[in-house]
Amino acid sequence: MMNNNNTKQQISIELGENEAQGIYSNLAIITHSPAEFIIDFTRVVPGVPKAKVKSRIITTPQHAKMLLKALQDNIEKFEARFGEIKIEGHANPQFGFTNADSGEKIN
Repeated sequence: MMNNNNTKQQISIELGENEAQGIYSNLAIITHSPAEFIIDFTRVVPGVPKAKVKSRIITTPQHAKMLLKALQDNIEKFEARFGEIKIEGHANPQFGFTNADSGEKIN
C-alpha cells in the first residue's frame, strides 16, 4: 500500500539578531560554474576606491532559477501596488548588478 502524503511541510526559520538588521548592498557580482551560482553582495560608496564583499551566497543553478522567479513575482506584486520601478537614469550607472564573466551591466 502506497502512502500518498500531499501535505506541505512547514519549516520554522530562525532569524538571528545580527541577520535581522540586514546588510545594505548596491552592487552584486554574479558568477557561475556548471554546479553553482555565486552572488557577491557589496556596497560601493562614492569617493571610496575600494569595495568589500559584505555577503556571498552560493547556490545551485536550480535554486538560482527559483530565486529569479520569486524575485520576478515579488517585483510584479510591488509594481502593481506602488507603481513601476524605474532604473534608467540611475544616479550612478556603475552601481547595480553585473555579470562577472563579461562585465556587462544587468538592467
